[in-house]
Amino acid sequence: MSDHTLDAVGPRLKALRQGRGITLSDLADQTGISTSTLSRLEAGLRRPTLEQLLPLARVHGVTLDELVDAPETGDPRINLRPIATGDGRTILPLSRRAGGIQAYKFVLPAGRDDAEPELRTHEGHDWAFVLSGRLRLVLGEHDLVLAPGEAAEFDTRTPHWFGATSAGPVEFLSLVGKQGERAHVRAAPAQRRTTGRIARDV
Repeated sequence: MSDHTLDAVGPRLKALRQGRGITLSDLADQTGISTSTLSRLEAGLRRPTLEQLLPLARVHGVTLDELVDAPETGDPRINLRPIATGDGRTILPLSRRAGGIQAYKFVLPAGRDDAEPELRTHEGHDWAFVLSGRLRLVLGEHDLVLAPGEAAEFDTRTPHWFGATSAGPVEFLSLVGKQGERAHVRAAPAQRRTTGRIARDV
């Protein structure tokens, strides 16, 4: 995604919110993003991050492609159009319908083990499966590292953060749905947490 595309998201966010007839305060309650940040995003004074775009797209009932105004291809197959941010993160939308469970592939660059995570909360449910690399997941009071073949499932109202470790980049799949829509993991979980679930070899 180009810088121009990111900068143009603000007017669409404002139009979507006004079209639904809700206030910034209402949207803040639904997404976990502060009203001041939402106001700056809509005014184009702040460039949105992927962590902000995902709950905004879900709450407004649009796909991520629609939110960032990715061009239509006319091809019925899934359009694997990568969306990148200035911090080196890339996301590939794997589903096209608005509403319901949305599927994404994340590619995160190598991080720092001493990085201070910025935990976020929002309505919904998340399931993540690591394809390669090591994924650091901070979930409430837990600080976990998931290896390839491991999955995590949790309520996104629990403060959370994803990142790569210093060992190198990480690629993982993510299913994000509204509250109550869970990805059912068939393998017996290797560990159980009060706020989430970790499973291996799904």
